[in-house]
Amino acid sequence: MPEIASRHHLELVNLVVQQALADADVTLEEIELVAATQGPGLVGALLVGLSTAKALAAARELPFAAVDHIQGHVAANFLVGPNGEPAFEPPFLCLIASGGHTLLAQVAEHGRFAVLGRTLDDAAGEAFDKGARMLGLGYPGGAALERLAAGGDPEAFSFPGSRAERSQGGGGTGRQAFANSLDFSFAGLKTALLYRLRELPEAQVREQAADFAASYQAAIVDSLMLRAEQALERTGQTRLAVGGGVAANGELRRRLRALKASVHVPPRELCTDNAAMIASAALQGRQLAYPAYLGLDAYATGEGSP
Repeated sequence: MPEIASRHHLELVNLVVQQALADADVTLEEIELVAATQGPGLVGALLVGLSTAKALAAARELPFAAVDHIQGHVAANFLVGPNGEPAFEPPFLCLIASGGHTLLAQVAEHGRFAVLGRTLDDAAGEAFDKGARMLGLGYPGGAALERLAAGGDPEAFSFPGSRAERSQGGGGTGRQAFANSLDFSFAGLKTALLYRLRELPEAQVREQAADFAASYQAAIVDSLMLRAEQALERTGQTRLAVGGGVAANGELRRRLRALKASVHVPPRELCTDNAAMIASAALQGRQLAYPAYLGLDAYATGEGSP
């Protein structure tokens, strides 16, 4: 509910700023740079954060950095983790998988990336959440689906995008063209789960819920891994970073560790949307002097992305 989300942002943003300052043990007078996410995302919520941040900066004529959300997920890899995990420096490929975005990017330097492939429909995190809701796990439900999948058989059902489904072949020229790209698609997977659940009696669905969850999760992870492996092979790159909330998924992390590449997965708290990654991107990106940033607006889509 975008309108409800933006209203909650408006109610809580000042409290969040106060809590952040208290946790960091600093005052507003000590701040030297202000940054905020400009997009993409829910535009109402983005406007609350962007307007608040611009006001904080303008009140003291501080410089301001408007950060792209995707660049933030890339920049999470530049941070030292809370337990001393090392930072990961460019060049590398980056797989971003979250509730609103799924893409592969080539990161040659700080502050810039080139998109190699992106989702044509649903994002990976969206597919997780919608699958969880169909299985009666609530919303958002990515973590709940992962917990249920732990007790199931990932090969019990064949879904679009899974290794089992690809091994069966077929599909015609259109499917072959998609197979040769680095783009992602999860809408067919979500629909396949819906139809499969409708075909079976409710009691059988409940009995095989863990198998459904495991097979569905395997299809999402297989799709992400296939594109990541293809990108590494085609670019000749040997280093892969990951970002976005789906990077917190344990099965994806396990599969990534098995790759014949140098892989960096940020700590879970730096995978989901967080302020630290936006600060990291702000330090590497363009910083505008007062008053050049006062007219900046939020963007809901990727139109303003690097």
